[in-house]
Amino acid sequence: MLKVLGRITSINVRKVLWALDELGLEYTREDWGLPIRDPKVPEFLALNPNGQVPVLIENDFVLWESNAILLFLAERESILIPDHLESRARCLQWLFWQATELNGPWGYAVNALIRKTPGYDDPDRIAESMRAWTAKMDILEAHLSGGAGFVAGGEFTIADIVVALSVHRWLRMPVEKKALPAVEAYYEVLKNRPAGARWMAIETP
Repeated sequence: MLKVLGRITSINVRKVLWALDELGLEYTREDWGLPIRDPKVPEFLALNPNGQVPVLIENDFVLWESNAILLFLAERESILIPDHLESRARCLQWLFWQATELNGPWGYAVNALIRKTPGYDDPDRIAESMRAWTAKMDILEAHLSGGAGFVAGGEFTIADIVVALSVHRWLRMPVEKKALPAVEAYYEVLKNRPAGARWMAIETP
């Protein structure tokens, strides 16, 4: 059986759990990650030398990096990733965009306003983080306003899992934000999926 190492308060762990639920795969989960259980210990580092969650284990097979795990699961089951080459490329485009473009800008604002991390209290840096994040969300808004339904087109894919969880984080920010009607409508659609409702209901930093 598949095993996932990671705490559910991690957005990257919830990516994997949502995918597993969509695919109907059985799995167990073991809590790892601060503040619950420190992954910077030899036992965990032997599995992932980065000391980060999630980690997926099946027998002797060990895989880390959440998006790599999503790709592995989708390709293994031939679900949640398009067969058509161009549609598949669009899916991967948005999957990578979430990791490389959307994730970075929110760091300071999330630490300051949601996690309440000591030292993240500079109002100018919070404002700059929100400006940069908003610019990325504008890209998503413009794309979804085209009426595709899902980020890669008319089909729900693993790219929607990662983007929807990012939208969930955006909507939870306790600060005045720009209205993004297409993004908000998209969020409601994804939240109506049983797995989406489960993993976006969690109030998490």
